[in-house]
Amino acid sequence: MERLVNFFERIVLTRLDMKKVLRYALYLFLALLAQNMLLNRFRILDVCPLVLPAVAAAVGMFEGATWGPILALILGIFADMGFVENDVTFTLLFPAIAFGTAFISEFYINRRFFAFMGVAFLALLLTAVLQMLLVAVKDSFSLVMLRTALLQTLWSLPLAPLAYYPAAHMMR
Repeated sequence: MERLVNFFERIVLTRLDMKKVLRYALYLFLALLAQNMLLNRFRILDVCPLVLPAVAAAVGMFEGATWGPILALILGIFADMGFVENDVTFTLLFPAIAFGTAFISEFYINRRFFAFMGVAFLALLLTAVLQMLLVAVKDSFSLVMLRTALLQTLWSLPLAPLAYYPAAHMMR
């Protein structure tokens, strides 16, 4: 029983933590707003950029293995509400990306920009491949899907620094 009480004492938010959570809520809201309102307009060969996996990676990298996946779960829930073709894809994927990024940045890589760009590339590629596989399972597979997944990854990668700098600034 004492371990359970200690667990809940650690979760209770202090005033400083509450400010950080509110800043991250604003950051996630602006990322969702930019994704759904602005980035859907920019199309190359009918492919839209997707910056939300990079946001999940940034949150995981700078908030660690506890708060990173929690914030990414919230991001995934609202992202699935914004994309009608997804059931719970982003809700399951974004916390996994955040936890993986938190684990890797804790033990293997630093939290610098170029390391983040590598992790963001992997997150964007994983998201595109998962979307491709879900379409292939529901409908049928075509080689055009590979081109679309690769193009979505490459088209989303230049927008990844927009996810890095706000999260890095909130870390300080």
